[in-house]
Amino acid sequence: MKYIGAHVTTQGGVFNAPVNAKAIGATAFAMFTKNQRQWQAPAYTDETITKFREALAECGYAPEVVLPHDGYLINMGNADAAKRKRSLDAFIDELTRCQQLGLTLLNMHPGSHLREISEDDCLTLISDCINHSLEVTEGVTVVLENTAGQGSNMGYCFEHLATIIERVDDTSRIGVCLDTCHSFSAGYDLRTEEACNATFKAFDDIVGFEYLRGMHINDSKTPFESRKDRHHSLGEGSIPMTAFEYIMRDPRFDDIPLILETVDDTIWPDEIKMLKGFAGV
Repeated sequence: MKYIGAHVTTQGGVFNAPVNAKAIGATAFAMFTKNQRQWQAPAYTDETITKFREALAECGYAPEVVLPHDGYLINMGNADAAKRKRSLDAFIDELTRCQQLGLTLLNMHPGSHLREISEDDCLTLISDCINHSLEVTEGVTVVLENTAGQGSNMGYCFEHLATIIERVDDTSRIGVCLDTCHSFSAGYDLRTEEACNATFKAFDDIVGFEYLRGMHINDSKTPFESRKDRHHSLGEGSIPMTAFEYIMRDPRFDDIPLILETVDDTIWPDEIKMLKGFAGV
């Protein structure tokens, strides 16, 4: 079964996210658990937690099809110990919020070395922080998102994701989210069915489909291997529709949240309907 949706707003309260997702015909959704551009936010009240859980059930969403995203300020690969600790604390708070809401996944960007340490040392710091965060929380899987390769960001190659996973003690609580725009921009070709076969074989060989917990379904405003993170609406960018048809037909992408982060939210209902058509649902 394909579960298809978008990253919806939580304006007015996190409990509005399921309602907003249902309104666009989504069978999965993503959200932020708090303001993604601030370090701290007020703790959830019991009322907020109850209202979210009730809305989730009333709108017919299982926790496994919700893919929350952590805040943009977090960088657990920072060489500066104090700054890394601030990021770790913020990440633990994000995991705790997911626990409180009854959700089982938390999507994250791995982190950046800021050109201050080696990539391998950065991957070790990220893995160490994930290990600590898993020790002090329960029930939520950390989902590593691949990146486009911009700046000093880690996670632009499958080997980075595999290395982090190898260094995490509890591999039952670590997974991966593949972003189609990021993959394409980082040099993983999606322009033909043959290219898709090769890209996803590489993912399976290096990381393993058993770790795939979600996808971001985005076209790219920039060309192949641009190393830039510029999302576009489906069919409007550099990734042919062939790639999205491929993903929707392939059973390896069943039973995980498939989330639009495309640039025009007014056409999300149409994009979701189109993807459902490709999937035959």
